[in-house]
Amino acid sequence: MATRDPYSVLGVSRSSSAEDIKKAYRKLAKQHHPDLKPGDAANEERFKEISAAYTLLSDPDKRAKFDRGEIDSSGQERHAGFGSRTHAGRGRAYSGADDSFFSSGGDDWFSDLFGGGRRRGAAGAGGGASSGPKVRGSDISYSITVPFLEAAQGTKRRVNLSSGKSIDVTVPPGTENEQKLRLKGQGLPGMGGMPNGDAIIEVHVEPHPYFTRQDGDIHVEVPITLNEAVLGATIHVPTISGKVALKIPAGANTGSTLRLRGKGVVNQSTKQAGDQYVKLKVVLPDPPDAELVKFMEQWAKTRSYDVRKKAGLE
Repeated sequence: MATRDPYSVLGVSRSSSAEDIKKAYRKLAKQHHPDLKPGDAANEERFKEISAAYTLLSDPDKRAKFDRGEIDSSGQERHAGFGSRTHAGRGRAYSGADDSFFSSGGDDWFSDLFGGGRRRGAAGAGGGASSGPKVRGSDISYSITVPFLEAAQGTKRRVNLSSGKSIDVTVPPGTENEQKLRLKGQGLPGMGGMPNGDAIIEVHVEPHPYFTRQDGDIHVEVPITLNEAVLGATIHVPTISGKVALKIPAGANTGSTLRLRGKGVVNQSTKQAGDQYVKLKVVLPDPPDAELVKFMEQWAKTRSYDVRKKAGLE
């Protein structure tokens, strides 16, 4: 039975680079290696075909000869008769038990592909049976959603893993939106004694009605009355850890910002808390107060001031 065109076997074009051919081969070889599907004769034949195609195309000289029509897809010269198929002129047929095919320049192909998985017995030591592939388990991604304040202060969430196990995940104080938490060994199991993968937990933090976060600092806009702005006052403002007293200086204005030291989010590395910034917003009575309106009418006759000119808007 004639062998197929090696470019078709690997799913690449004749203009493909050596790197593209190598990538295609590695992808196919990892899918069809006999050690991953023991006893599957059709898969073993497919793997032999993939290996033969790559052996030919990975050799620049033999690839050029094939492209010129001087050798066929099995690596034999065109005038050669039918016979045992060889691997790109190596002078022998491939055997599934022959590991030397995978070695080139001291690098073990299977070890490189599967993370050090194939071990050959020493000469005369009683055979060279493979111990099977050694593959680290894959990571699995999960996501959880937590309220803003719980992310800022720290919390726990129960996650149901794909293994069927439930685990309580600690969300540390100061966790940011889309931050990823890694649970070692909670991913898919490894093969051949290799470690399990990890569970990667992506945390989605819900927005807060009035708090916003910038790095470790918390920002909030707090309304104050006209009399509090004019005369000054002590008011209670919310923080991520509860309400605290804040002194408003007399003559405060909309946009004035006061700082509460240490009332921000704890930095996970330094364990130091940021600050909270309180931006004031003066709010008039609603509905308007008749006496205040009358007072302002009299007051404005002699004490008006131009705020837009001061701001450079006129």
